[in-house]
Amino acid sequence: MPRRVMQGVVVSDKMDKTIVVMVERKIMHPLYKKFIRRSNKYSAHDEANAHKTGDIVKIRECRPLSKNKCWEVIADEA
Repeated sequence: MPRRVMQGVVVSDKMDKTIVVMVERKIMHPLYKKFIRRSNKYSAHDEANAHKTGDIVKIRECRPLSKNKCWEVIADEA
């Protein structure tokens, strides 16, 4: 089964090996047909504590690592 991949902005890096990523998506309003923004926050595993607040990162779904953490940061392909 394929793993979901999302891109978002790091909003918190205060925890050890964990970052909080805010993912924003645009959906069309069913009545007014205007695009509105919806955002969710995901806790993601950052093994090296490499990412700081404001960084744009990609996260991938993984097995549950804790109560709230079931996403991991994808290493940058440079």
